[in-house]
Amino acid sequence: MSPRRILSVVLVVTSLAVLTACGIPSDRPDPGPRAGTESRALEVEGVTRTYRLYIPAELAADPALVVMMHGGVGSGQQAERAYGWNDEADAGGFLVAYPDGENRTWNAGDCCGGAVRDGVDDVAFITSLVEALQNEFGVSGDRTFATGMSNGAMMSYRMACETDVFAAIAPVAGTIVTACDNPAPTSVLHIHGLTDSQVRMDGEPGDGIGDVDGMPVADAVDVFRSAGACDAAVITEEPPVTTRASDCADDRRVVLVTVADAGHQWPGSVPREGAMDQPSDALDATAAIWEFFDAA
Repeated sequence: MSPRRILSVVLVVTSLAVLTACGIPSDRPDPGPRAGTESRALEVEGVTRTYRLYIPAELAADPALVVMMHGGVGSGQQAERAYGWNDEADAGGFLVAYPDGENRTWNAGDCCGGAVRDGVDDVAFITSLVEALQNEFGVSGDRTFATGMSNGAMMSYRMACETDVFAAIAPVAGTIVTACDNPAPTSVLHIHGLTDSQVRMDGEPGDGIGDVDGMPVADAVDVFRSAGACDAAVITEEPPVTTRASDCADDRRVVLVTVADAGHQWPGSVPREGAMDQPSDALDATAAIWEFFDAA
């Protein structure tokens, strides 16, 4: 081959590589969504809201979506780092969204912080986020789930009390702090430490910065037992974990899991330096929640 011909081939190959790197499509088939975490924004009622989206390397043919809502003064990035959902998503082939609350809080009703003070419409934000991702990735309503820690758990309850967006929710260390008189039947897995002093099991005011004064945890769970026409709970004790599980109409389930000697924390999560309550190792909450969702 002549030097001129070699030079022409090199220039063509180089040009194709540059075009591909710049995002200009070649005639190759679309490889599908990029794996990893993407930082995204969504405009809701004239306000720009942000979230992180984790896409596994191998997305299931019928993918699920888990919306993970951080606790008060947390963030989507903090929740992604702390609770181990990305590893679970890689194994299960599902999407995880980590939305950011305004002022690092959620307007869950009577709690918490700046989001309540400013009347932030977080129901509209989470609803819009879910609809956008369902449309983008072909996620069905019965494969759409929500979980959250503390204030985020309260927000998951508010979504279940006021909408039918989620097929199942899994609040951790939270309770209902909004009106919830006639919720749609929803599968619920609630996880709570018995010695949680910030969101107390008995519903008395907590000692955290949110001054949480919500529904007793057992009553919150019973709201959804009633809504779902559930059987009486079957109690299983594997100290320090106690499970109260009810089968409900249309194959739903409502379950309360309590952990003795556990405080205000996400069992099995990454320990936090300086935290008042370190996570219990008696339960991997993330794995238990995904197993519950996947069977819903």
